[in-house]
Amino acid sequence: MIDLKVDFSNILGFVDQKEVDALQAELNRSHQKVVNKTGEGNDFLGWVDLPETLDEKLLQQIEKDAKRISSIADIFVVIGIGGSYLGARAVNEALSHQFAHLLKDNKQQHPHIVFAGNNLSEDYLSELIDVLDQKDYAIAVVSKSGTTTEPAIAFRILRAHIEKKYGQENARTRIIAITDKERGVLKKLSLDEGYTSYVVPDDIGGRYSVLTPVGLLPIAVAGFDIRKMIEGAKAMRKACLADAAISANPAAAYAAARTSLYRKGKTTEIMVGYQPSLVFFVEWWKQLYGESEGKQNRGIFPAGVTFTADLHSMGQYIQEGLRIIFETVISVETPKRTLLVPVDPEDLDGLNFTAGKRLSEVNRQAELGTLLAHVDGGVPNIIINVPAINENIIGQLVYFFEFACALSGYMLDVNPFDQPGVEAYKKNMFALLGKPGYEKQAAELRARLK
Repeated sequence: MIDLKVDFSNILGFVDQKEVDALQAELNRSHQKVVNKTGEGNDFLGWVDLPETLDEKLLQQIEKDAKRISSIADIFVVIGIGGSYLGARAVNEALSHQFAHLLKDNKQQHPHIVFAGNNLSEDYLSELIDVLDQKDYAIAVVSKSGTTTEPAIAFRILRAHIEKKYGQENARTRIIAITDKERGVLKKLSLDEGYTSYVVPDDIGGRYSVLTPVGLLPIAVAGFDIRKMIEGAKAMRKACLADAAISANPAAAYAAARTSLYRKGKTTEIMVGYQPSLVFFVEWWKQLYGESEGKQNRGIFPAGVTFTADLHSMGQYIQEGLRIIFETVISVETPKRTLLVPVDPEDLDGLNFTAGKRLSEVNRQAELGTLLAHVDGGVPNIIINVPAINENIIGQLVYFFEFACALSGYMLDVNPFDQPGVEAYKKNMFALLGKPGYEKQAAELRARLK
């Protein structure tokens, strides 16, 4: 049974129900391409059956290594970029106490998870090293090839640091490689050095890899129940594979709603969260949809906001800017904690009308009021309703968005599983850095930059 529900009733003033229903034939074809693995990019559909095919020995090994890392490290550094870190960060931040690292008199039972290799900032990595000088730590380096610039440079630097701090032999026990099964320099290095290693399956791309060791190991190290997360993904998989009907399949309903809006000129989708803990879940969603759909001069541009904070910044544009946008709201029914608004005898701020109410009720009414205001202002809304945020629900959300992304990509008539445009900046960067073989391109680029 799944707990997630899709409500697209607030788009019906912008598109007709008949227009949404008319997409069912396209959805049926896209659904068959995913289920039967016959569409473009079908060699990267390993994620479809992943929740059911995860090996028990693999899960036990992840849990064993998570326990071992917890016993030797205060900090676990995950080195990776894009899908190699966003999924793990999205899940961990959604589930974590948001101020755990600041709590006193509360011994941390699990390592604090930090991330590196997702930027080229000298200050960021230097400041991380300041912390690692003082704390015990371990590393997971995530890369199929081992040659992606950002994580490869970060691993060079942090490998040198950890070997200097613990000695080369002891450092080996603190490094885990998550990489290709057979190929790549990271695979060779892990074999040569004897690192514990996990495999990134050949048929699963980075942005669909949350339920592989790429995501599961850091999530387990953080102390969360990966089995409950997998159970949630299993339940959503069953719902998504059983039926392609918009009325029965939540991923089909979401894909149909957003596609119908796109074809009406709503080319920007803003993912909205009313919980700050979902900021990186939105970042993961942005990569999933941006990299999957943005091809051949097509695709919905994915953006993200956190309300109510961004109502005081982006709210003006959303209310009255270009009418090319729609919103998708992750609506959480019940928060993890309870906090009441107190009575103020003087009522100087005039807010005693909220006294005695849970803060979540105030937040909920802000959500409903914003929804109505934005619809009135010409911004359709799709609502993704979930009862709470926990491991099971997160598993459902991950699989839901992955499956809907595949359906939406095929309805756009693009390959949802490649990313050819990502290489353009890399070639220019290599040329400007002086990589051998790029001399002609380097000269042309420098001439343009003068």
